[in-house]
Amino acid sequence: MLRKEINELLTETDAGKPMGDMFRQYWIPALLASELPEDDCPPTRVKLLGERLIAFRDSKGRYGLMDEFCAHRGVSLWFGRNEEDGLRCPYHGWKYDYTGQCIEVPSEPEESGFCAKIKLKGYPLIKVGDVLWTHMGEKEDRPPAPIWEFATVPPEQTYSSKRWQECNWLQAMEGGIDSSHVSFLHSGGLKTDPLFRGAKGNTYNENDKKPVFEVVESDGGLHIGARRNAEEGHYYWRVTPWIMPSFTMVPPRGDHPMHGHFWIPIDDHNCWAWSFDYHPTRALSPTERQAMEDGYGVHNQYVPGTFRPLQNKDNDYLMDREAQKRGDSYSGIWGIAMQDASLQESMGPIVDRTKENLVSTDNGIIMARHRLRKAVVALRDKGVQPPGRTPEHQLVRSAARVLPPEEPFGDAMKDDLTARPGVKQTSV
Repeated sequence: MLRKEINELLTETDAGKPMGDMFRQYWIPALLASELPEDDCPPTRVKLLGERLIAFRDSKGRYGLMDEFCAHRGVSLWFGRNEEDGLRCPYHGWKYDYTGQCIEVPSEPEESGFCAKIKLKGYPLIKVGDVLWTHMGEKEDRPPAPIWEFATVPPEQTYSSKRWQECNWLQAMEGGIDSSHVSFLHSGGLKTDPLFRGAKGNTYNENDKKPVFEVVESDGGLHIGARRNAEEGHYYWRVTPWIMPSFTMVPPRGDHPMHGHFWIPIDDHNCWAWSFDYHPTRALSPTERQAMEDGYGVHNQYVPGTFRPLQNKDNDYLMDREAQKRGDSYSGIWGIAMQDASLQESMGPIVDRTKENLVSTDNGIIMARHRLRKAVVALRDKGVQPPGRTPEHQLVRSAARVLPPEEPFGDAMKDDLTARPGVKQTSV
């Protein structure tokens, strides 16, 4: 369990809150590049870390992310006209460039210099892969641009999506580093999901529902190893990397694409669950890409025109009790992504961790909380930058492998857990 004050320390992410300040030290995914598909396209609303923002792409292709509201009388700039290198408020014509600097106030004489005094809070917005990333911290502390493997392989090898998840970021992220639930919650999906089925490792998941966890610290976070019995006294290892504060990767299955997540706070009660699939050595097949677009694997279907899942708490996630009874779906909910999200949201907006009873399979979660707390306090009290910000921390992979019992996964799988261009993932 966690004391109430520690739970609050790790879950509150608005500006001025210690965890909010820590998230602001990283480049975080803000939008899919497809949300701003062309120059002078309509702006889009973005909410991150409790801040209401507007994103747009100007006439020269430059991306802007700034305060949603006009500095004049607070009109939302979502209604703005995106034209001639700036976003113009339709109320009185005030115009802002992609940095948030006001460049026109029609009612004031140009020689007055009034424009120069008006600037909305703005953040950088850069495209890496099919994602637009932002850094919401101080410019002088800005880390290098992200180089995650999923975002730097050729476009035909990768696919990203996001969904609105109606709970705090931490309980969503903790689901991403919990391998023990796979043998139960996702047991049906291992047999039927086109992005999971057919792998030899699925058999080990099905036959051994009592994994033993070993957790090894890495420079950027943790390597969380789940060990199950395999043939001839060997062990089947599935190793999940967690890079601070909220990047996780799911261990691969067969030659299926690798996949993972970022869990980015919208506010204290909601988060963006970013999901990606990629293959390091080949293009995604048309069948694989279609499955991702159809909501299989770690992706999901949407309410039309939104990023809210089609299955959501208002319709009880379209739960099918008959499918649950038959065993088609262990929980009665379709899709691996929404099987996770439904249970994480069921805990409430912020789960009360003072009531928990943790066990040995929760060791990864326990150690992640410890590292988060240690890093948050060091940043708050001493200004020490947290781990996970530098490029070498981002060159990671998840991996699955069968090892003899005398070989520790931390030593035997060191290369497997490192992103290596042109080298296939280690999988079972």
